[in-house]
Amino acid sequence: MTRFVAFFLAFILCTAGADAAERLVHSYGALKVSPDGVHLVAIDGDEDQDPTKPGHAHLVIRAMSGHGSRTIAMPCDPDPQCIPSSPTWSPDAGTIAFLLRDPRVKTRGLYVVDVDGSNLRQVLAFTGTLGAPRFSKDGHSIVVLATANAHKEIGATQAGDPLNGEIGTRSDVQRIAVVSLDGKLSMISPPDLFVYEYDEAPGGFVGTGARGNGDNNWWIARLYYFDAKTGGARELYKAATAQQQIADPRVSPDGKLVAFIGGIMSDFGSTGGDVYAMRLDRPAGAPVDVTLYLPSSATSLQWNCSKDTLLFSDVHGDRSEIDSLSFPALDTKASSFPALLAAGLKFSILWSGSVSTSGLATSCTNASAVVTESFDRPPEIAVGTIGAWKDITKENAGLPAETHATSVTWKDDGFTVQGWLLAPLSVDPAKKYAMITSVHGGPSAVVRPRFVGRGTTREFLRRGYFVFYPNPRGSFGQGEAFTLANVKDFGYGDFRDIMSGIDAAEKVAPIDDARLGITGGSYGGYMTMWAVTQTNRFKAGVSGAGLFNWQSYYGQNGIDEWMIPFFGASVYDDPAVYAKSSPSTFVKNVKTPTFAYVGERDVEVPAAQSLEFWHALATLGVPTSLVIYEGEGHRVRRPDHARDIEKRTLDWFDRYLK
Repeated sequence: MTRFVAFFLAFILCTAGADAAERLVHSYGALKVSPDGVHLVAIDGDEDQDPTKPGHAHLVIRAMSGHGSRTIAMPCDPDPQCIPSSPTWSPDAGTIAFLLRDPRVKTRGLYVVDVDGSNLRQVLAFTGTLGAPRFSKDGHSIVVLATANAHKEIGATQAGDPLNGEIGTRSDVQRIAVVSLDGKLSMISPPDLFVYEYDEAPGGFVGTGARGNGDNNWWIARLYYFDAKTGGARELYKAATAQQQIADPRVSPDGKLVAFIGGIMSDFGSTGGDVYAMRLDRPAGAPVDVTLYLPSSATSLQWNCSKDTLLFSDVHGDRSEIDSLSFPALDTKASSFPALLAAGLKFSILWSGSVSTSGLATSCTNASAVVTESFDRPPEIAVGTIGAWKDITKENAGLPAETHATSVTWKDDGFTVQGWLLAPLSVDPAKKYAMITSVHGGPSAVVRPRFVGRGTTREFLRRGYFVFYPNPRGSFGQGEAFTLANVKDFGYGDFRDIMSGIDAAEKVAPIDDARLGITGGSYGGYMTMWAVTQTNRFKAGVSGAGLFNWQSYYGQNGIDEWMIPFFGASVYDDPAVYAKSSPSTFVKNVKTPTFAYVGERDVEVPAAQSLEFWHALATLGVPTSLVIYEGEGHRVRRPDHARDIEKRTLDWFDRYLK
């Protein structure tokens, strides 16, 4: 359910109306540095001047020196639905492979282009979905994740199949496949195992996978070795507890170690936890938590290709960091964290800053690239050695800041909790201002500094609202104990953190406690529904894809495996733990006018939950409104729908908080 946070923050910060002539934010993603450190490829994005229309994506090759770039023309340009994605370099740095969604055809395309922008050609047209392309280490083929004849887009945040016909009889299977440069595709992993992530290993691949429904079973995925010749899958590791999901497996350059991120995570793609490592060249044993006691959350991993050093990005309180772990000699027999320390495991902070970084890409030459931004600084690509970056892009130069942001910390139940308070640019200290609290999705997620561009947050700020983003217990950023702290406690400790955070915000800013609003999507939508049953302090609420009744939700959603780690048992084994956290249990307390919205085909939080909530409030005479968006999943994708959500949200808060 966490991936909704990506939608909600993107919608909040990047989608909505404005004057026709305004400058829009240019985005950068999917950065990859060439192996020789000379070039950088990225997917650049431009919003459309019409906020109800989709933006445009471009494949751009840049010189790491900052001198020169080229945009690769796609065969389906200028259609905004012509979307390149997932670029990757050949080992010789001469070729880039990427995926292309061409609206003119039903197949998905795997393309390659030379580094100078010439010789664009299609390698494969595939009926189904493709993902995560990577050149093989010998450069003779391209590895992908392929789902033949897929019934829906991969991922639980995507719109689900219409609920008709016999239910539960078909499941898509995503497999590791190898594509030769002449276009021949060979499936590698077993036909009954859904593979989520992979990395090349000696003689095959290491990856995470689960049998059965791919949307639902990521929470019980295991670590496997896939033999490239036989197609067999050998289990390497099964999580010891339900509170550990496995993400981002990375094999060391010599093939002797595999590292991964393990921890409680509320959705595939929203990664955070501790770093684990285990041997590949010996009989499988238990992995070792190599960041034990580190008060932060790792979010991505990559090996330094010339050393026994693992790089990882993490979140530590209100700071982003890039750290390294230098492993002792790989022939060590150390099988515990203290033993590894004794053998020479070394942790180093390479960079730490109050801005956000994303897309860290490195090469064997120690060149690196990253996108940096903050609430008041727009995104740009910076290159150099880690921590000594310099911007090489200026597309967003001169974009004005829309806010003054403050990191706020407070104490609650022995925890130090952090959040972000965004103020309008012009504040009269003699006046009091309304404040809207926005709770992120998840709960296993975190709000990091992102530039406030066109979108709902900007409109809030321009209309004189303060905006508060708390990171309550259950969030990433303070180690696994903090992320685990709301297990079997939804709506209690986390809700107290949010409310005490509002008190802390009121101590540092001129907030009018009589004009508070609350909003959020997914877990944030649940927390909005919960908050209005627990307090009348909020005068208005807006819930996106919220959960109203955990007991009925268990049987309605398509991802019930995510609930076991957080509730400790199924609803059939322990209905009481679900009832105690259900807004439906306390709904007769609601006095707060609340607007709700949801996607018609939401797999993660079905529309029936918002319908139950709306029906209860309407019956009780509480002002309410509900919009169900046709064809949408957990992530609202159509710009006109996102624009409508924004308009209704702004109107709702203006009505009750102005």
